[in-house]
Amino acid sequence: MIRLARFGARKQPYYRIVVIEKDRARNGRSIEVVGTYNPRTNPATVDLKHERIAYWRSKGATLSPILAKLVAKHPVTAAPEPAVEAATLAPPAGLVTDPAAA
Repeated sequence: MIRLARFGARKQPYYRIVVIEKDRARNGRSIEVVGTYNPRTNPATVDLKHERIAYWRSKGATLSPILAKLVAKHPVTAAPEPAVEAATLAPPAGLVTDPAAA
């Protein structure tokens, strides 16, 4: 099961998103930490390892209801491709590319 494990001080919750056996305690020993959730920031900070969550779900792990909402709210975003400028494609000024032409 993939669910939240509470950390942080009293009245200052901070959660780790963990893969854990279903019958273990809320903050029991987890198999793997696959993200974090901090509800105290504005807006709340969510850091997910989507690849690892997909891996564990393929192995049969289920999401807790709260975590299912968090994952739906923060879907996988494609990494933006770096912009290639025309200046980077041209050779530097003064560089001789053909020695016979010089």
